[in-house]
Amino acid sequence: MTLIQIITPFPQMATALIGESILARATAKGLVEYRLHDLFQYADPPHYRIDDYPFGGGSGMVMKPEPLFRATEQAISNGPDNSSTRVVYPTPDAPLFSQSKARELAHAEHLVFLSGHYKGVDQRVRDLLVTDELSIGDYVLTGGELPTMVILDAVVRLIPGVLNSIESAETDSHTSDLLDWPHYTRPVQFQDLKVPDVLLSGHHGKIAEWRRKQEELKTRSIRPDLWQKYKESK
Repeated sequence: MTLIQIITPFPQMATALIGESILARATAKGLVEYRLHDLFQYADPPHYRIDDYPFGGGSGMVMKPEPLFRATEQAISNGPDNSSTRVVYPTPDAPLFSQSKARELAHAEHLVFLSGHYKGVDQRVRDLLVTDELSIGDYVLTGGELPTMVILDAVVRLIPGVLNSIESAETDSHTSDLLDWPHYTRPVQFQDLKVPDVLLSGHHGKIAEWRRKQEELKTRSIRPDLWQKYKESK
């Protein structure tokens, strides 16, 4: 079983998502256990502050190291004794998250997510605790809960046994350097658009050829960066 712990000032945000769809299915199958930690509970009384002004001046606030260290150390101590815990910090100033990284994290026995806020966390948290810094894109959100859930969803669905058919995930976009082909289902005719004849032919070789061609056309049009990687790999 994979243990996933989330440290956040707003645990309700995570609760709403881990109780639905694939994330909930992983729990129901006994493959994943989630534990949530309210960061305010690890802050110092009487004010229970989790942020303070930045040294050196400037606008915004920075998350204090003490509550994050206490919460993370508690989470790690609650984890499997023989695991190598991965502490994941979603932040805009990090390498981009990818499908290959999701596959890597899906093999971890114990994941701890730190959900940042304000201008970010004290650098000492990143230096001493975090093992994986990841960005979900070149933009900034209010807090780290949504990026955490994006990464979590991508990872959990790849844990063996979570999806009914892992073959479905193996043909997703970004599994290779090509984007996914167009998909069709019933009815054959919808409004003025018809399912391509080749998909109705039953000829598996021609269908595979059509799908690869569509992957190449889409990738070349939408993601020239991936198309270049694909050409170089060939």
